[in-house]
Amino acid sequence: MAGEVKTFPTLKRPTYPMPGYVKKALQDKKLMVAYVERPPYQQNDYVFWITRAKREETKQKRLDQMIRELKNGKLYMNMKWR
Repeated sequence: MAGEVKTFPTLKRPTYPMPGYVKKALQDKKLMVAYVERPPYQQNDYVFWITRAKREETKQKRLDQMIRELKNGKLYMNMKWR
């Protein structure tokens, strides 16, 4: 189903579960489909990158960056993509 968060058994590194606040942000911004259309490594990297931050301000800053990149569709972690 489009927009459904999946697990990634093919990834060789640990798979990180999506926290509720990330899922809510994606749903609120109507970007869940854009998120799940990204390759599994990108989905996993975004979640790990956001959740590993110690400070809430940093988590929010990273979440905001992911949202901008998904809206734009041309960046991944500030690098050109596609």
